[in-house]
Amino acid sequence: MSKPLKQIHLAAHFPGVNNTTVWSDPAAGSHIEFSSFAHFARTAERARFDFLFLAEGLRLREQGGKIYDLDVVGRPDTFTILAALAAVTEHLGLTGTINSTFNEPYEVARQFASLDHLSGGRAAWNVVTSWDAFTGENFRRGGFLPQDERYSRAKEFLTTANELFDSWHGDEILADQATGTFLRDAGAGSFVHKGAQFDIHGQFNVPRSPQGRPVIFQAGESDEGREFAASGADAIFSRYATLDAGQAFYTDVKSRLAKYGRAPGDLLILPAASFVLGDTDEEAEEIAHQVRRQQVSGATALKHLEFVWNRDLSSYDPEGPLPDVDPLVGEEHISRGRAQVRMYRDPLAIAREWRELAEANKWSIRDLVINTGNRQTFVGSPATVARTINDFVQADVSDGFILVPHITPGGLDVFADTVVPLLQEQGVYRTEYEGTTLRDHLGLTHPDRARTERAAS
Repeated sequence: MSKPLKQIHLAAHFPGVNNTTVWSDPAAGSHIEFSSFAHFARTAERARFDFLFLAEGLRLREQGGKIYDLDVVGRPDTFTILAALAAVTEHLGLTGTINSTFNEPYEVARQFASLDHLSGGRAAWNVVTSWDAFTGENFRRGGFLPQDERYSRAKEFLTTANELFDSWHGDEILADQATGTFLRDAGAGSFVHKGAQFDIHGQFNVPRSPQGRPVIFQAGESDEGREFAASGADAIFSRYATLDAGQAFYTDVKSRLAKYGRAPGDLLILPAASFVLGDTDEEAEEIAHQVRRQQVSGATALKHLEFVWNRDLSSYDPEGPLPDVDPLVGEEHISRGRAQVRMYRDPLAIAREWRELAEANKWSIRDLVINTGNRQTFVGSPATVARTINDFVQADVSDGFILVPHITPGGLDVFADTVVPLLQEQGVYRTEYEGTTLRDHLGLTHPDRARTERAAS
C-alpha cells in the first residue's frame, strides 16, 4: 500500500545581504524601500505560500576593514518590515530572524506577541545565535559568549520567552462595560524566571496572542543546532536541498524527535532553494549559467578567494590562475562577519584541493568560484521544476522549500505564475488558504490544544 502524497510547503526568502542577489540586474529593485517588500509579499500570498522569511544582519560584513560593497548594503529592522507587511497581506505568515545572543527575552517576546496580534496570528521567529565577536562589537556585551555556551543561552532564551507567552492563558480579559470589570485575573502575565542566563520577574504586558506563541524556526546545522530544533522548534531552516544530503539530514533530525515526546509531523524540514526557469530545460541552463556569472563578477571572485587565503588578492587577475602563495593561517581574518570563513577550517588543505581542481579543469580564479560555490537548486522548465520539487518532497528530502530568487522584488513572480499551478494540478499544493494562522498553514497544533491533549492523556 503506497503512502499518501505529502502536501508541499512553500515559502519565500527576501534575500537581502548576500551574493545570491544580482542587484546590478536592470530588473532588480531597492532592498530598503517598502514597495519592494510589499511586492514580494503580495506575490508570495498570491501563490498561497506559507510565509515570507527575513534574515537578520546585525553588522555589515567587511573585507580588509572596509564594507564588503559587492553585496547589497543595508538591512532595515525586521520587526518594522514585518509589522508593515501585516497591513498589506491577509494570510501570509511573517517570519523574522532575531538573535538570542544580544537581545533579551522580555523584549523579543513582547515584539513577537505584538506582531502576532497585529497580523491575526501569522508571526514566526527564527531563533539564531551569533557566532562572532565582530558582530558583538555593536553591543554592550560584545562577543562575550564562547561557542559552547551560545546554544545554552539560546535554549534558556526560548524557554524564558515561552514562559512569558504562556503567562497569559487567553481568558483573562473580560472587558465588561456594564460592570466596569476589565480583567478576570489581576495577576495575569505574572512570571518568575531564575536561570543561569536570565533572572527576571514581573508581569508580561501583552495578552495571549492568536497563536499562543509564534511559530519557532531554527537554522543551525551543527549537532547542537539539530538537537535544539528537535527539542522545541516547529520548523528548521536547512541548507541541504540535494537528494542524498537532504534525505540524510531529514532522517537524522526527525529521528531525534521521539526522545522529546514529539511526532515526525511536529517539526518541518524546509531547506533554502534557489531556482532558474526557462521555456525549456536547455534555455533554463543557459540562463542559470548567465546568472552565476552575474553573481560572481571578477571582483567578487577575488573577495571569495580571500575567505580562504586570508590575504589581499586585489592585485591578481580574476581570469588568471590561482595564487601560488599559501593562505595565511591565524585568528585574525581579512573577511569579518562572513559565515563562509567558518566553513574553511583547514585553509591550506582547501587551497591544495582548489589548485588541483583548477589545474585539472583549466579554471581561472573566477571559474573556480563559480563552479565550487552555491549553484541554483532547481533549474529547468516550469514542468521540470514542479516535478523535481514534488519528487524531492515525496522522497523525504524535505517537507517543502524556502525559495530564494536572485532578483528582488520581482523574481518570485514567474514561479508563482508557472510552477505553482502545476503543483496545484498534481494535488500536492493548496489552491486556497484553509486557515487563518501560520500554524494552520503549516499543519501545526496550537500550543493551547497541545497542552490540553497532553493533560488528557
